[in-house]
This record gives sequence, structure tokens and C-alpha cells, in this order.
Amino acid sequence: MKSIFLSATAFAAVLSLGACTRLGLVQPEDTVASTPLPETLAADVAVTPADPVLTSAPPPPRAANTQASLDTTTPEQRKQAAAPATPRADSKVLGSTVASLGSPTEPGFWLKTPLVTAETAGRVTNKANGKSSAVTLIPIEGPATGGSRLSLPAMRLIEAPLTDLVDLTVTLGS
Repeated sequence: MKSIFLSATAFAAVLSLGACTRLGLVQPEDTVASTPLPETLAADVAVTPADPVLTSAPPPPRAANTQASLDTTTPEQRKQAAAPATPRADSKVLGSTVASLGSPTEPGFWLKTPLVTAETAGRVTNKANGKSSAVTLIPIEGPATGGSRLSLPAMRLIEAPLTDLVDLTVTLGS
């Protein structure tokens, strides 16, 4: 009887951790490969300030439990993030990364990635369908080959399945 209880408890703990990981509440070790940032690119890239409009959404209410209720961005913010990139001299493709859903309780359009060393404006493009979103690129610790985490509003905008890993092209200075 005791071993059945321990087995059931262990099984419940594994299921809970898996659910937290899928919701972005617990981040697994980033072991998914990314295309590393070339060393020569890091020195000549100008940092473009992040657009505060893209990150100014309020946090979701505590009772939020659906995609729509967790995404507190406005229609205007979504329209701005979805607007086609304006060709600029300082725009550079940083590379590719595989991203999972980041914390759904962190509002705004962002990508946490080891491809940058400073917070800056950028754009992510879903390689599967070509849809893109302006985002704030936020540096995270880890090797350049580590995976990234993408915000819920950005995942929705580029029509990426929330429970899948999405292959992205990351551009600096969208």
C-alpha cells in the first residue's frame, strides 16, 4: 500500500512539472540548438533601443487561464508588432534559434535569447509560415547554441503552436 502511494505521488509530481514546463512556469535546460552569432557580427552591430509600446502591456489578471486572457496586449500593439519590417541599414540577421513558450504571465512582445548581449529591438520570423513579429530581444545566460523563449503574444502573432518548439529567424533592428 505504501509503495502504491509513493508511486502515485511521484507520478503526480512528474505530471505537475510537465504542465508547468508547458505553461512556461518552469523552464527546462535549454539544450535545443541555435545558430550561433558570428564573432565578427557582435562588434559591428548597433544596438537599437527596444520599443516601449511593445512591452508596455499590463500583466494578466491572477484568474487568467486562457490564451486570450493571458495576452493583455492591445489590438494597436498587435498591429504594430505585425507591421512589416522597414528596411534599415542597421538590420542584420543574427541567426536561427529554436524557441519554446516563455512565461505567459510576462506581458508584451519579447524573445529571451542567448543570441544578444544587450536588450534591443528585433524581429522574429516563424520559418514554418513566414509570419513575423517585432519583439524586444532580451539576453539570457547560456551558450549561443542554447534555446530561446518567446512571449505568448508573439507566439500567437506568428501563429506558432504554443506547445511546440518553433524554429525562428532572429533579426536585429527590425
